[in-house]
Amino acid sequence: MSKFKPGYKLAVSAAAVAGVFAIAASGPASAQERNSIRWATSSVDSYGYKVAASMVKIAEEALGGKYTITVNPYPSTTGAMKAAMDGTAEIGYTADVGMTELYAGEGGFKNYTAAKGKLVHAWYSYPMESFMATSAKEAGKYKCWGDFSGKPVFYTTAGFMNWLNFMRIHKVLGNQFKHVQIDAKTNSDALQSGTIAGSVAYTTAGRSLAPYWKETEVRMDLKVINPCPAEIAKLKAAGLAVVDVDPKVAFSKDVGVTQIQAVPILFAYNVRADMAEDVVYKMLSAFYKNRESLAKSDPGFTPMAKDFIGMQVQGISANPDIPVHSGMARFLKEQKAWNDKWKIAK
Repeated sequence: MSKFKPGYKLAVSAAAVAGVFAIAASGPASAQERNSIRWATSSVDSYGYKVAASMVKIAEEALGGKYTITVNPYPSTTGAMKAAMDGTAEIGYTADVGMTELYAGEGGFKNYTAAKGKLVHAWYSYPMESFMATSAKEAGKYKCWGDFSGKPVFYTTAGFMNWLNFMRIHKVLGNQFKHVQIDAKTNSDALQSGTIAGSVAYTTAGRSLAPYWKETEVRMDLKVINPCPAEIAKLKAAGLAVVDVDPKVAFSKDVGVTQIQAVPILFAYNVRADMAEDVVYKMLSAFYKNRESLAKSDPGFTPMAKDFIGMQVQGISANPDIPVHSGMARFLKEQKAWNDKWKIAK
């Protein structure tokens, strides 16, 4: 098992991704007009919404004040992806596992046809690490992730990328995925009452817990349940990484393990191929230039700040058959990180 560190390689078969900026390339605006970019994220209490809002100023300045960027929340990451592909947004919040499902036509994208075009690789931003937790008083019942097979579990909000991640995990392990949808704010109540046997938690870059998990750990005693060695071997054999997260960094009190073992996903803000190349290139270049200040504003950006170029390469490499936006291709060629085996989106 690999130690968690900002530059770890995501050995996932999912197309990672994070995106960027989609803009309809209409005619040039007058000096008084500002074009609009709608940035679709998950719900307002999600990490994806929070950090997108923090990047608006950098993006608007990179585009010379010609665009007004608004961050619009959607009930799930899948919903945000569809908004960008159906034309009600230009930038879509996503992750490697979501991109994989999109291009495979599975899960939330079964029988789905994008009205304006599919998302393509544009910008990878930060990793998240998914793991399992339960009530401390019930923890003795669970030794492995397989012990939750067929049990009612809140795998994060349906359609979220961590939800998709555990759906993928249980498929690899041969477990039954029994999701119970609850309001995330009632997570601690559901665990304490026994409505759910467990709940999927996640960190960003091995650090930040989701806000509702911070509230949960204040209200109750928790125990993290790690995968067993045999399960870790199966996950790695399927191409999924397993990383260690320091529980003393993630939580404020003891959760029963010396290391949390989690399966990472890589998040992105992607766009359609029809967004102007110059827009994507300028925004990506600006995020690269401001990577250190982004990391200071939120620790979730630390891995990106330490190896911005490497993270973009990892994102594409996770799903190498998915096209790359021409603006991202231009940026990577400039950084001498382009792989001629990749395909540029048309």
